Amino acid sequence: MTHRRRPLLLSALVGIALLGTTVAASPPVSATVRAAPTDLGAQLDAILNNPRLADSQVGVTVRNQATGEVLYSRDANRRMIPASNNKALTSAAALDVLGADYRFTTSVAADGSQRGKVLYGSLYLKGTGDPTTLARDYDDLAAKVATAGITVVTGGLVADDTAFDGVRLGTEWGWDDQPYYYMPQISALTVASDTDYNPGTVIVEVRPGAAGQPAQLKVVPETRYVTLVNRATTGAAGSGTDISIERQHGTNDIVVSGSIAAGGGAYQDYSTVWEPTGYAAAVFRDALARHGVRIAGPTSTGATPPAARALAERQSMTLRELLIPFMKLSNNGHSEALTKAMGRKVSGRGTWQAGVQATAQSLARLGLDTAGIQRVDGSGLSRQDLVSPTQLTNLYRGVAGQPWFSTWYDALPIAGVPDRLVGGTLRNRMRNTPAANNLRGKTGSLTSVSALSGYVTDADGTRLVFSIMLNNQLVFVKDIEDAVAVTLASYSANGTSARARLAPPPPAVPSHVDPRLATHECTWIKAC
Repeated sequence: MTHRRRPLLLSALVGIALLGTTVAASPPVSATVRAAPTDLGAQLDAILNNPRLADSQVGVTVRNQATGEVLYSRDANRRMIPASNNKALTSAAALDVLGADYRFTTSVAADGSQRGKVLYGSLYLKGTGDPTTLARDYDDLAAKVATAGITVVTGGLVADDTAFDGVRLGTEWGWDDQPYYYMPQISALTVASDTDYNPGTVIVEVRPGAAGQPAQLKVVPETRYVTLVNRATTGAAGSGTDISIERQHGTNDIVVSGSIAAGGGAYQDYSTVWEPTGYAAAVFRDALARHGVRIAGPTSTGATPPAARALAERQSMTLRELLIPFMKLSNNGHSEALTKAMGRKVSGRGTWQAGVQATAQSLARLGLDTAGIQRVDGSGLSRQDLVSPTQLTNLYRGVAGQPWFSTWYDALPIAGVPDRLVGGTLRNRMRNTPAANNLRGKTGSLTSVSALSGYVTDADGTRLVFSIMLNNQLVFVKDIEDAVAVTLASYSANGTSARARLAPPPPAVPSHVDPRLATHECTWIKAC
């Protein structure tokens, strides 16, 4: 799903320039014809020979899901960068290793003794990686501490994030992506800013003041852990809004610049925080204060003593439920938290290395040749992740016989379904085509990387598995992926049950859809 925001603009401009000069659109709809088994290869070749893919790496395979028969293959065994197609591997392994009923826990404990309303000791806030904990959940935990009769803590607040290691960012994650919501730092303690459950983030809200005056800023959830640096001004009414929100590297100073039109509506965007453990502790400490619990000592990090007594606990939603926002919205933070959780369960180490090893063991059980796969994270943010289209279709075939398959299948985005928690990253794609409300799959995007893999039912009612992986292209190519997918949904092996057609050119973006989706992946602009 991921993409570097600044290079995106350059890539989009290059793509638009090329589209306007030398590059033709995908082939137009052909007349209705009777399909034959040999037609599919010719149709897909016509789409994939698009000049926009010249000198790019193109890997595609189409197989019968039940039998494994290969219906089409182009460099299908070539290892390529999967981007967020990596999440298909992670999510399947998580169900296999952790189980659909797995829950993260966040707890509060106390050491020392309590006499009356005074705790002569410290409070311990312990996390296990829950990426869905909201500020209101920390408030609920604080309320339970107050209900236990504690109003004064003579010691301090200790944030226990020892369930995971202290490595916050994955191997070869782009430094220039770190301010943006899709690259959160990973910790066993974190805060999600809203019910999309983007962990380790805040929402910065910008409202106009009087024309010529500074804009008005607000952070959600309200916290002093970050500092808003206001360089934004209020322009004249009708002048438009052009706001930049960017956290400075290595700090929690979030610089807001640009202009917002007087009399207009609010603008908001997300920012990651630096060091999410401290963020969670700060939000919890403020919640304790609101509930009348005063902590005399400082906030620190450390392990909860074995003899500490429990005061409160929160359990997350089940993994079965978490898979919906995780997969539909392609949430990187969820993927990495689950990866480290798998490592902790299998080997007792909440690290990327242990989690990747646990994932590989699971994928081997599901029928993948893991000797030919390289993975260093769970989300696909790293360009060191490598997998082939063949192995991805092995996954889609291998999970079909698992007891948790329906849970996983239901979590995949569905083409052309507008509801964002149903259609997800595919909700604005392939509308009003045979692939709509049919194709289920995982998208993937990095600069010069695009992928789409999943299931589609053809015109004969046969379920196909497919993987389209495109690397090193210079322009936006989602419409080419869609053309392949629509062709598969229209395909008839016997030529009797449907029209076979070459894929149409990409339709105009509907008026209610962000026009940037013509050249931008929806996850890059938070439009999924």
